[in-house]
Amino acid sequence: MIPPKLKRGDEVRVISPSVSLSVVSDEVEQTAVSRLNALGLKVTISKNARETDDFSSSSVASRIEDLHEAFLDPEVKGIFTTLGGHNANQLLTDIDYGLVQSNPKILCGYSDITALSAAIYKKTGLVTYSGPHFSTFGMKKGNDYTIDYMVKCLFEEGGYSVIPSGHWSDDKWYIDQADRDFITNRGREVIREGTAEGTLIGGNLCTLNLLQGTPFMPSIRQAVLFLEDDEASRPETFDRDLQSLLHQTGGEEIRGLVIGKFQRASQMTSHLLKQIIESKKELRGVPVITEADFGHTSPMITFPVGGRAHIIAEHGRTMIRILEH
Repeated sequence: MIPPKLKRGDEVRVISPSVSLSVVSDEVEQTAVSRLNALGLKVTISKNARETDDFSSSSVASRIEDLHEAFLDPEVKGIFTTLGGHNANQLLTDIDYGLVQSNPKILCGYSDITALSAAIYKKTGLVTYSGPHFSTFGMKKGNDYTIDYMVKCLFEEGGYSVIPSGHWSDDKWYIDQADRDFITNRGREVIREGTAEGTLIGGNLCTLNLLQGTPFMPSIRQAVLFLEDDEASRPETFDRDLQSLLHQTGGEEIRGLVIGKFQRASQMTSHLLKQIIESKKELRGVPVITEADFGHTSPMITFPVGGRAHIIAEHGRTMIRILEH
């Protein structure tokens, strides 16, 4: 079930299912609102979005209220999350999935929001989106690529191909918007050659793995996986987290794997990542592309969880195409 696309004049709601909007600076918030206004969108903030507790989050009841209200409000056409965090999975047993299914609309965010995106897709069939948070739009430099691919995915009909960005960054842009560190993008890399097409499943790996053994875990059978992890991940933790995912029912039937850029603090290298991939018997014969533009680095694409993707992995040539979104 693909939700209606956004268009100029639509209202989008900001909710905080993980970290509170109160941690976002006024400058970042105002820039984000201006960027979304420039796209023709009206931004409204949920009632409890700024509520905060000792975990820089808010109560389950407050977060559920805002989520349900955003889906129920007929004026709201899209929902953006404030930030990631660590506790979106607290909400999963309290969500009224029938309410969500009866009011399909765009939900977009990444990182900890993976738990919400995957669970809603599994329980309702509604395609959700891994892409920029509301706060991401508060980035003043180096954000054009992110916005372009958000528009391709959330505004436009028809498939689109993903071209690598020219530059990327892994700096704390929200602390100092003027002093930025941009790195020339060397492009995507191929560990295993081949072609694949299938249902796109993925997001933040360690968050997705929180759903294992629960009713909220989507099937990975015949999937093209898009996976990334943050700076807390290390090669050895990514290794075991990937193995845990591949142990899921259907893991031996994965069709393709695309891995997003790692943050520099993770200490992941191309050499180590190749060793990790080659150690997985479930990935024999499966095309694997790395260094894709999504995850905790910037810029990022937006991709549909539950949509369809086609990939070509050849040494010297890669293609990533989103078919249904």
